Amino acid sequence: MVAIANAGFVVTGIDVNEARIGQISLGESYIEDVSGEVLADLVRNGKVSATVDYSVVQEMDVVIVCVPTPITEHKEPDLTAMSSAIKAVAQHMRKGQLILLQSTTFPGTTEELALPMLQQSGLQLGSDFYLAFALERIDPGNPELQVNNVPKVIGGITSECTRIASAFLSAFIQDIIPVSSPRVAEMTKLLENTFRSVNIALVNELSMVCQRMDIDIWEVIAAATTKPVGFMPFYPGPGVGGHCIPVDPFYLAWKAKEHDFYVNFIELAARINDNMPYYTVSRIVDILSESGLALKGANLLLLGLSFKENISDTRNSPAIQIMELLGKKGARVAYSDYNVPQTKINGRSMTSVELNAETISEFDAVITLVAHRKFDLTMIVDNAKILVDTKNVVGNLGHRSNVVRV
Repeated sequence: MVAIANAGFVVTGIDVNEARIGQISLGESYIEDVSGEVLADLVRNGKVSATVDYSVVQEMDVVIVCVPTPITEHKEPDLTAMSSAIKAVAQHMRKGQLILLQSTTFPGTTEELALPMLQQSGLQLGSDFYLAFALERIDPGNPELQVNNVPKVIGGITSECTRIASAFLSAFIQDIIPVSSPRVAEMTKLLENTFRSVNIALVNELSMVCQRMDIDIWEVIAAATTKPVGFMPFYPGPGVGGHCIPVDPFYLAWKAKEHDFYVNFIELAARINDNMPYYTVSRIVDILSESGLALKGANLLLLGLSFKENISDTRNSPAIQIMELLGKKGARVAYSDYNVPQTKINGRSMTSVELNAETISEFDAVITLVAHRKFDLTMIVDNAKILVDTKNVVGNLGHRSNVVRV
């Protein structure tokens, strides 16, 4: 919204969450990468507004659908929100509009799901409206990569759809990458995130092998990174989170089956990543046992709950899952994350613990799960009885006798 408004457009957001509508209307940003001051100024000047009423669609020249596309508990696509949004848009469309889908999904969604639903309005593609898929590329918490300087891949159902969509997007994005169809654009997004999923799974599996062999995987990766060609570093951790990497490989796998094709390699990688929270908990049990402690009744402090560093988003966070698993196994678990002041674990409301030397020393072990930049790592290591480091958060402090890497 902010990037489009800054380009001179008047932007209206539609959401079913009335609390978020209220925040935007007051100029309050709930996203770390969007300045509240900037948003408030845009709201004040009438450039940004928000509503729950889809009837405003008929007043818009461009409609962008960017709703959640999660997976079900059976690892199948859940397009409930997308279908609901497209249906509501179709009820209020008018001639001359550009409809852009941006939610990550499987190849064919734009043509097979969105197009028929939009044509139920009585309007026809090409003569009455234009439809394209423009994949989302964001890196939450990264101030260097913003909407305007990340290339945008766009695929329209017709060449005219691509041209019109490209003209709109180029008003606030530096590089537009047109492709031949929405299916190509949709598959591009899945390739990007599946590439990351597979390589993360590879290094996660290698980290487990290295642990058995008593080899430091972090030293191995650092050494391999010195190769100037043919190697790109990925790093192990307690699991993958967010709304992309844990989800997108399963979208691809589900769609592939429609064509009698089974992406076994990709699904195996996703399963390895899904298993990492369980492996991490098993390593925590072993590390505590080596110090004469049982997990049941142990007083543990977990550092970080978001799915990646320096953000507040906890969607599909492996840290949350690890916290739940430890609690169910009888550990007394607390957490500290200045980005997530409150949460609910196993039905219990919890508040982030303030980090200081006295507090840290009260716990049997401190477990690092997220590498937030504001953590005072030296103070933490100095005062922790045992520090279990799941993703090399403490870096060069890892040589201390009280630090054990998973």
